[in-house]
Amino acid sequence: MSSEQSSSARDPGGNKPLDVIIIGGGQAGLAMAWHLTEAQLRFVVLEAATELGYSWRSRWDSLRLFTPAQYDALPGLPFPASADIYPTKDPVADYLQTYAVTFDIPVRLNARVQELRRVGDQFEARTADQLYRGRQVVVATGPFQVPSVPPAAQNLDASVTQLHSADYRNPQALPDGTALVVGGGNSGLQIAEELVATREVHVSVSDNPPILPQRLLGKDLFWWLTHLRVMRVTADSRLGRRVQARGEFVIGTGRRRLKQAGVGFHPRVVDADGHAVRFVDGSSLDTHVIIWATGYRSDYSWTNVPGVVRDGRPVHQRGVTDVPGLYFIGLTWQQTRGSALLGFLEEDAAHIANRIARYHASTPRASAGSAPLDSG
Repeated sequence: MSSEQSSSARDPGGNKPLDVIIIGGGQAGLAMAWHLTEAQLRFVVLEAATELGYSWRSRWDSLRLFTPAQYDALPGLPFPASADIYPTKDPVADYLQTYAVTFDIPVRLNARVQELRRVGDQFEARTADQLYRGRQVVVATGPFQVPSVPPAAQNLDASVTQLHSADYRNPQALPDGTALVVGGGNSGLQIAEELVATREVHVSVSDNPPILPQRLLGKDLFWWLTHLRVMRVTADSRLGRRVQARGEFVIGTGRRRLKQAGVGFHPRVVDADGHAVRFVDGSSLDTHVIIWATGYRSDYSWTNVPGVVRDGRPVHQRGVTDVPGLYFIGLTWQQTRGSALLGFLEEDAAHIANRIARYHASTPRASAGSAPLDSG
């Protein structure tokens, strides 16, 4: 599939604005597209990458989902693997590509939105070479946008190899020497467990997230979370607030197992100088390699619609903003614990699709304009 072509034979263009523009072609954007296809609305999916599934395919080589295949499907198409198989990253990327082709979803690749603005009762989304107009917009860029690295990284010597977990691939791609993984979440602990087989490894953690086993009494963790309805606990409920306050839980990989494998643990990083990293307890460590598993920050600087983003975060109620016709999907805890997880965002997609349909039916269609327009 060419990066300049749609993955669909269906052309959403024409002589009038689109009904909906979806910004982002990951699992949230594609789930949203399925609902809009069912509703027979005219829409396009604008994906910044050169291929669908790029955000999955570009992760580290050994990445494996915590959710077994039976919990990894988007609406309308089962994930192509047996139950209790934990898919790796490439099959997930392949699935997203197959999904778009199966449902003839109009995707524009290599179409990063540089500006979104509201003009009258419509929206304009500008890419490098096109201008798309639509009556409604769904932002589906997800919670993992820009890798975040603490300021201390700037104080390290140039000879120290530094990379964010987003850029880590495998141990063989790193130079020899002691490695420090900064971050005690799922990514950090998985990477540390892989690295310790070939080198001395240390981990810096700032807190103690809850650790849950991958399987319990012969059942996968997500079987229990689903049947106990934990995955449906809402963000604004008492239990939901408590779960959010405790932070993301770690699945399967705990400190005890890593310590037995030889991994050393340290508290939060507060500074660095040369080859030395200093921790909050006053101790320090000389290191040759640092993996910053320190998460991501959002970037909505391209969203030029007043009142939608505050302090870097979308302002919404279950994905619905105060700006008529503008929505978000795929955010962490948008409605439930599963809102940002492959296989669990169907309820959010259906909710937003219902709001889109109601707005579509209640507002007159514009008769002028085009989608897309040549930017020149």
